[in-house]
Amino acid sequence: MASGGCKKDDAGLEDSRADSGIDSYRSILKEDPLGSSKAAGREPPSEPGDGKLAAAADERLDSAYGSSSLTVESLSELVGDCSISRAEGEQPHNARLSEEEEKLLTTITDDGDTILHLAIIHEDEYFAHQLIQLFPKDVLDIQNNLYQTPLHLATYLNLPSVVQGLVEKGVSLEMQDQDGNTPLHVACQHGRVNCAAEMTREVSPSKLAPVLETQNWRGLTCLHLAALNRQHHLMKLLMKKGADLNIQEGTSGKTALHLAVELHDIPAVILLLDNGVNMDAAMFNGCTPLHLAVGRQDATAADLLCKFGADKMLRNMEDETALDLADGNGDILALFPFDDIQISGRSVVGVKF
Repeated sequence: MASGGCKKDDAGLEDSRADSGIDSYRSILKEDPLGSSKAAGREPPSEPGDGKLAAAADERLDSAYGSSSLTVESLSELVGDCSISRAEGEQPHNARLSEEEEKLLTTITDDGDTILHLAIIHEDEYFAHQLIQLFPKDVLDIQNNLYQTPLHLATYLNLPSVVQGLVEKGVSLEMQDQDGNTPLHVACQHGRVNCAAEMTREVSPSKLAPVLETQNWRGLTCLHLAALNRQHHLMKLLMKKGADLNIQEGTSGKTALHLAVELHDIPAVILLLDNGVNMDAAMFNGCTPLHLAVGRQDATAADLLCKFGADKMLRNMEDETALDLADGNGDILALFPFDDIQISGRSVVGVKF
């Protein structure tokens, strides 16, 4: 029987990278370098993690971060030994960089990574915080060859303090990586609750709204990704920050409620229903969440939708009601006590003779 896609079913990359502009900030580095690490109020981490770096390399698709002068193998030792020099007793605004330090700080690797990207990849939060204080905002928004900003990487590697430092410096939340994901998308996909909290804590609704509406290249917003990955805490955070519960993803028109029903994620279904989601929202093929619940033989989700007042008589593009997809399931049919009376395949409920 045709089901309009209500039963089991499963962009081009815009060249919007931030301008590297390394030469443009050489003079800034000379005029306004960072002082000592103590002045920045940061303490070095006791033991940098070693597991996330391998995961980051896999995520990036290529593991060769280095150029002829800067390689991933040498960076751990390099970053560990590197400090932004300052004569003893000298105030930060009078500090000067050595030629070697300036060259290091203004290097971009063959993969488009700045020293800040690499410090974050190596989870050296201490050095990353130094660089965040040193660099102007435009440099902090530089994207590498995978269109990742430092904020993308700090979120992926779950470094909320680095995320906080970047957001406090006013970095863009709207930059999209090679998959069209903003840093908040990354947080919702990988369950980085603390990073998402730092990204949204002090951000005005007007600045956050475009991020919440942004679709990645798969047509998914942050709320869709949170729903797909069963990130209930993140769903609550996004709702609190004003996310549109009824926004449709770009490929088939599903809302977060459709996705939650497809996943049989009853806690998410309840969460969305309790917060006023449109339970009768239709996909591009006309299927409502109730169509999906019945088509997937999910009596619990179907019962919840019916109790919240879902319209049982809505038809999809195949002219099917939810009842038409029940396939004799007794638990499902019990939700439609009168709808099994049909003439020529159409329910007679509500028909006046």
